[in-house]
Amino acid sequence: MESAFKYRAFISYSHRDESWARWLHRGLENYRVPRHLVGRETAHGPVPARLAPVFRDRDELATATNLGETLTRALAQSACQIVVCSPAAARSRWVREEILAFKRLGREQQIFSLIVSGEPGAAANPATIDEECFPPELILRIGHDGELTTEPTEPIAADVRPHKDGRQDALLKLIAGMLDVGFDDLKQREVHRRQRRLMALVTASIAGMTITSGLAVAAWLARNEAERERARAESEAETAKQTTRFMVDLFKVSDPSEALGNKITAREILDKGAARIDGELAAQPAIQATLMDTMGTVYTSLGLYSSAIPLARVALDKRRLLPERNEAAIAESLSHLGIALSRNADFPEAEQRLREALAMQRNVFGKDSAEVATTLSALADVMSFTGEYDKGEPMIAEALRIRRKLYGRAHPDVATSLGDLGVNFGERGDFKQANAYLREALAMQRELHGAVHPDLAEALNNLAWSLMGLNEPTLAEPLYQEALEMKRKMLGDAHPELAAGLNNLAFVLETKGDYRGAEEAYRASLAMNLKLLGPSHPEIALVMSNLAFVLDVKGDRPAAIRLLRQSLGMSRHELGSEHPDVAGGAANLAYWLISTGEYAEAERLLDESLAIRRKALGLEHPQVASTLTVRANLLVAEKRYAEARDVAQDALHILAVHVPDDHWQVAMARNAEGAALTGLCQYAAAEKLLLASLPRLSGSPIPDLPRGGRMRLAELYTRWGKPDQARKYRDVSP
Repeated sequence: MESAFKYRAFISYSHRDESWARWLHRGLENYRVPRHLVGRETAHGPVPARLAPVFRDRDELATATNLGETLTRALAQSACQIVVCSPAAARSRWVREEILAFKRLGREQQIFSLIVSGEPGAAANPATIDEECFPPELILRIGHDGELTTEPTEPIAADVRPHKDGRQDALLKLIAGMLDVGFDDLKQREVHRRQRRLMALVTASIAGMTITSGLAVAAWLARNEAERERARAESEAETAKQTTRFMVDLFKVSDPSEALGNKITAREILDKGAARIDGELAAQPAIQATLMDTMGTVYTSLGLYSSAIPLARVALDKRRLLPERNEAAIAESLSHLGIALSRNADFPEAEQRLREALAMQRNVFGKDSAEVATTLSALADVMSFTGEYDKGEPMIAEALRIRRKLYGRAHPDVATSLGDLGVNFGERGDFKQANAYLREALAMQRELHGAVHPDLAEALNNLAWSLMGLNEPTLAEPLYQEALEMKRKMLGDAHPELAAGLNNLAFVLETKGDYRGAEEAYRASLAMNLKLLGPSHPEIALVMSNLAFVLDVKGDRPAAIRLLRQSLGMSRHELGSEHPDVAGGAANLAYWLISTGEYAEAERLLDESLAIRRKALGLEHPQVASTLTVRANLLVAEKRYAEARDVAQDALHILAVHVPDDHWQVAMARNAEGAALTGLCQYAAAEKLLLASLPRLSGSPIPDLPRGGRMRLAELYTRWGKPDQARKYRDVSP
């Protein structure tokens, strides 16, 4: 790289590809060039150690009438240009002007491309012109007069689209071009990194051997350690004794009038206990912290996160302030707090706390301990909640490796990790691979537990879920039934787990078209939850939402909308205004309000949903794409077709990174884009999208999607002047 340039690269992109530009900017600036390449002489000068700074700016373009002095100067001060290529970029005035300006600087050979969506060369066919990802300025050479010629050039491109280079290799290809080195030189970096890590471990082992030399020192250390262990054991025994006494006392009802006829709930018992801890155990902070931590985990298991998190925080603070610092206990509190925070959708702090716990546990217990495996699993859950499934998979795999090393082939924790791995693949849309892991997990649970066990019931539910993902409700139903009967044997006729099983079964019946049976099962689940959990709870809101879908498909949309409003209000009350479940309820309600013409309220709800999901889950989460797809449908209904097309493409861009091409969410977004193209009179392109998406819509959990897809095809052919084709789709029954 030539040192005369202020910036290593200038990133040109459409604002619709901002998330990709941010990813690219971060990847380039954080990249460290392999040491053996630094200083190597190339056609671009000596290879630098870092690629920072990289220029990425779009702030001043909102009101600008030309490219602007700042951007023009930044282009001149940049060694190369990277163009984020997509249909939006191909249409972007600013991207095109930036390319032309950079070529006029005489550095045409220093332009690189990153394809994120669309299709190169699609502009050659009028039917696919809107799919072109390369701006004309990128693929045509510039003349001596500074104007574009008709002579084509072949852009140097990396490609992150599904089944292409993938993110990491695409980034390395761009860096190899910028540095003028071979791709393989960079690809070998990970091998060298692993070797360095191994050498570090060897060095640490030698240092440890040096420290322990000398028999007198060793004996002195052992005697002191024994004293510490004895004191710790006595302290732990006293803590266990006091904790047991306190928990037993919680269940004593001294005043019958307070017991409401012996129908006192677990929530009431916990609330009374939490109130007692501060006053009764102030002189015993270690026991106080243990009880707070324990009760916090119970609150978490009941879904009462607003009660769990404060207790977990205080327990952590108290354990950190104890004179005898117990890092194992501190790590336990960090882990419990992280789990509660993740369930309450506070993902950044949850990840921070769990990573703190993980580092501490590796230091205290060793890298292959059971505690490390548990926290790795919890951290993988956070990655799942935020849509970073690829980051979660190695954590689950590491937990599985540790547990197999500790427990052998068959163990409940090994089966749990197998189940976690299966669910991870399912979340990424690979239900075939998910099914394989979940079958192995189920077989192990049967081997370990026989006919009846809570973990076995969970494994049955997970396998059934993967079969639903494979559109096999007939195979899923008996598994859900078996899990439900198992829970009845273990838990009796009324229990939250039983209500959850009824909810699962109802979904299968709904998918099979048995709407009467589905409604009965949902109502039974709802009644049980109301009896057990009280009038307001997140689980009740979930079942209400599911029941609303069945009422809608049975033809009672007004009742469905009323129920969904009630569900959304309950979620806001129980989970707060920034929880992803609230965003989901808002998007669902907006979807139905579009059909009733209540566009203004639908738009407000979608704004709310999008803001929540982007803040809690990030800009590229599949749930963000889901909200964008509903917004595209709203824009189609409002006849704002160009906006609808762009928003649907934004959704498809996100989904392309996370789910397979045949996923129903992709089909829904393509269907919305097809409807927008119909409105823009681009009938051939619309037909292609609408026909391709129709078969996949039947796999969605929204029953009326296939019917809506057929209606859109009928409308397309009517506008196109093809009445026979229109009649074919209008006359087909749902």
